[in-house]
Amino acid sequence: MLTRKHSIEGKHPFGNAAELFDTLDAGAAMKLAMVAGDVTLVLDDTGTILDAAFDPREFPAFAGWVGTNWIETVTDESRPKIMEMLAAARRGEVQHWRQVNHPSRDGDVPIRYAVLSVNGGEHRIAFGRDLREAGKLQQRLLQVQQSLERDYLRMRQLESRYRMLFERSTEPVMIIEAGTLRIREANPAAHQLVGARAGGLPGKKLLTFIDKNSHDAVQSLVGAALVSDTVSPGRVRIIRGAREVLASVNGFTQDRGQFLLMRLVPVSDRPAPETSPVLALVDQMPDAFVVADSNLEIVTANAAFVELLQAASVDQLRGRHLSESIGRPGIDLDLIEGQIDQHGAARNIATVLRVGHDVDGEPVELSAVRTAGEGGYYAFVIRPIGRRLRDLPPGAQDLPRSVEQLTDLVGRMSLKDIVRESTDLIERLCIEAALSYTSDNRASAAEILGLSRQSLYSKLHRYGLGNLTGEGE
Repeated sequence: MLTRKHSIEGKHPFGNAAELFDTLDAGAAMKLAMVAGDVTLVLDDTGTILDAAFDPREFPAFAGWVGTNWIETVTDESRPKIMEMLAAARRGEVQHWRQVNHPSRDGDVPIRYAVLSVNGGEHRIAFGRDLREAGKLQQRLLQVQQSLERDYLRMRQLESRYRMLFERSTEPVMIIEAGTLRIREANPAAHQLVGARAGGLPGKKLLTFIDKNSHDAVQSLVGAALVSDTVSPGRVRIIRGAREVLASVNGFTQDRGQFLLMRLVPVSDRPAPETSPVLALVDQMPDAFVVADSNLEIVTANAAFVELLQAASVDQLRGRHLSESIGRPGIDLDLIEGQIDQHGAARNIATVLRVGHDVDGEPVELSAVRTAGEGGYYAFVIRPIGRRLRDLPPGAQDLPRSVEQLTDLVGRMSLKDIVRESTDLIERLCIEAALSYTSDNRASAAEILGLSRQSLYSKLHRYGLGNLTGEGE
């Protein structure tokens, strides 16, 4: 909005430079008038435009104004402003800036004008300044403000929903500062659990409400939550009623500070554990057993599987994808899924179990089934076979003994390595057949095979065939 600060009223007049304006020639005065406004109009006493100065690239619709009355170049709602400015100029009053709109094919062009009387009141000069850029800037500011208001409203609504969920939850929940263990927020259920009045927990220290014998347990839970996403719940005892609760702690960062989300469930309120003998037996079985969801992410596992992966507990493994630990990436699990889809189960699949950053892994044997329907679960039984392989009598290079064993190498070795194994298998079988045919006569065997005796001896040593201490003829 334009105010009196946009006019010359009240401004400090020129002092020493006043005489300079008496010496201005016509050219300098014309340049000064053109610089003073984006649009400069010379008017007679009736408001007719005698001359005009403007940039035709910026104001193409203003061409042809000379000889037209100024009031005819503006929109209907701007005409009263033109009449008021001309009347004030006749009376010699101090002019203030007034905004008017000029119609054009591209829309109205907003210009703000100030009118100055010259030549003893015979002519007027109207100085105009283009407001389109300012209008665009105001429009952008308005859009940004509206966007911020919408985002703010959306955040307020989201906060209200989560606040209602937090307050209505029957599970005691607290938000705690990690560094000081000072309670920032607590829901009504938490107040009731520790025996505090409504709204009395925020600002208090958590350990104030915890039995001294459980302080170390709380500190351990807090330390674990700050370095790990999966922390097993721990038992602590609160002072009120000496009640034992199961505390679950998760860490998070907000506003460059570390906080803890703590859930406290009274042990007596926990659902009774499953007493099925099947579950107990599965947990105690020596072979590893793991259940995964339809995305092959671990849901639960027995103690043997946890021990195989050298994990602290099954909670540390929940949510981990099986491909991080079982099989060669992108090969074995896909083959196992394909067998289950085709035959309903996968039996005695030879693969590897990888722990940590171990690339080769430990040889294991795996069987798997899946429940019916969409979103079913997978069950895997895994047994290590590394010791079994070590107990087998060693061959020359542990070469495959049959075509079936060669085909079992698919997925475990590259095609180049399998071809090399195939060549070695064929050589060994042919040499064994030649020795059998010649009753272990190596000279005859070499002749049948088309080898020199030296080459045959080299291959016999390579494959560990025949009695190498003597020479049959």
